[in-house]
Amino acid sequence: MSVSSEGVLRPLPVRRRRNRFVTWLASDTRAAVSLAFLLALASLSVLANVIAPYSPLEQSMDILAPPSAAHLLGTDDLGRDVFSRLIHGGPMSLYASFLAVSVGTLIGLPFGVLAGYLGGWVDTAVSRVIDTILSCPSIVLAIAVTGALGIGLTNSMIAVGIVFSPGLARLIRVQTMIVKGELYVDAARTFGMSTGRLVWRHILPNAIQPVIVQVTLLLATALLAEASLSFLGLGVQPPNPSWGQMLARAYAYMEIAPEQMYAPGFAILFTALAFNALGESLRSLLDPTRRRSD
Repeated sequence: MSVSSEGVLRPLPVRRRRNRFVTWLASDTRAAVSLAFLLALASLSVLANVIAPYSPLEQSMDILAPPSAAHLLGTDDLGRDVFSRLIHGGPMSLYASFLAVSVGTLIGLPFGVLAGYLGGWVDTAVSRVIDTILSCPSIVLAIAVTGALGIGLTNSMIAVGIVFSPGLARLIRVQTMIVKGELYVDAARTFGMSTGRLVWRHILPNAIQPVIVQVTLLLATALLAEASLSFLGLGVQPPNPSWGQMLARAYAYMEIAPEQMYAPGFAILFTALAFNALGESLRSLLDPTRRRSD
């Protein structure tokens, strides 16, 4: 992004953006590895029906079988192929993460911008609601909202998104308060620009960078939240696979077949680490001092 004379962030030319992206990946091994892992995971999710050797619901007489040539990661307590369920569980877990973060952003962003820009009683009212929600333990609040909406993956992730929204609202509120005091915003207001256009053209583009970083980091948190809720029976319902649901079933047989926990556990771990690493790299990439120097 480049800053125009009006103070608005303008998209860089396509070639310059491509060069900057390549330079960023070349200089940050952590970002390159994380992005490659997430792209590979997304590809596996899209091609799950092609790659998986069995249906994720197909049962056999080989119960809790160890890894073998027929079943690369063994079978679960119902004789279902763990590798096939792991691949088919990836799309469900990724869908859950993106749904929760999208809901949190769609709720938190407008209220945060309004509170930061309008100030006064609007800011006070929104801030008190944010403080009230943040005062409740997040997992307890998510369980309560899930209970009100009904058990299921979509409802559970909507609940997680509602839990995420206060933090995002607080972040964008602070950024909006900073940006609205800039000279170019005062100039645009003086020339009669409407509030909606002022927010859309000047304030939001200049305040959104920290939110992008936070959203990336929240994807990892949402993944762990899905696993936790599915572990408690509030997320994906059997027989449909998800990593959290697989982990919950494997937990019951941890003493006699501990290898059942490795595949979903490591899948959750490495995906969460990839999201976190990518978010930290984006924090450095979108640093205002670097942005201005470009």
